[in-house]
Amino acid sequence: MELWPWLSAALLLLLLLAQLSRTVKFYAKIILYCVLCFCTSTVVTVLCLLRHGGRTVENMSIISCSVRAFKYVYGLRFDIKGREKLELDQPCVIISNHQSVLDMMGLMEILPKRCVQIAKRELLFLGPVGIIMYLGGVVFINRQRSSTAMTVMAQVGEHMVKENLKVWIYPEGTRNSNGDLLPFKKGAFYLAVQAQVPIISVVYSSFSSFYNPETKLFTSGTIKVEVLDAIPTTGLTVADIPKLMETCHQDMRNTFFRLSKMPQGNGAVKQPQARLAQ
Repeated sequence: MELWPWLSAALLLLLLLAQLSRTVKFYAKIILYCVLCFCTSTVVTVLCLLRHGGRTVENMSIISCSVRAFKYVYGLRFDIKGREKLELDQPCVIISNHQSVLDMMGLMEILPKRCVQIAKRELLFLGPVGIIMYLGGVVFINRQRSSTAMTVMAQVGEHMVKENLKVWIYPEGTRNSNGDLLPFKKGAFYLAVQAQVPIISVVYSSFSSFYNPETKLFTSGTIKVEVLDAIPTTGLTVADIPKLMETCHQDMRNTFFRLSKMPQGNGAVKQPQARLAQ
């Protein structure tokens, strides 16, 4: 039996439903996003292997170039301020807020050269997406084991200084779309202090005006991005980490509300007892 007529009819039905139903349109865009990620990862995996032959941070330039094209599919625009602050020729730890699966587009839009990410180990098993992350030099940690995370962070610190790498970490540790920043975990700050490298904060405005899973909103929009001034860690010790976390959290939180043109909530999100895992 010829399948093409049925596939065409199903696609046409999906497009019609998408015009009528906000929920269908939302999930259709999410499915398309997943398809784009998997298909792009498959193609880019081949390109990375042909270009560099294996796992290296140099593959990130190929990956970021490919992912940056996604914004045109979704009608997203990035308004970036302070991008030049990420171009310093020395190792550093970059931290940013983490809102949704769309953060990957924001990350790749501003990703500096020789920059790797810290990610949860589960992402390694996402088929071609996990493979391309591995080839790009992403460091995977087991967040359920603090002792393992500490060992990995120590190794990353030595490697980043030796290889002149920048390391990008989401200090909230998980996606958060509640209109505020979650308390930070300790890993990024431990890494920066241990390696005696500066911390640079990158803040993305709220996605809520165009993306909201609860209300099934997913339209085009503009994301404001601001890179804050680097905070040096030279001379700091582990004892200084709580204060460093508090300073970064408050600066990023204030910037988040300003970029998002949102009033700050009733009371700041307080820092809990610091945990090491990212």
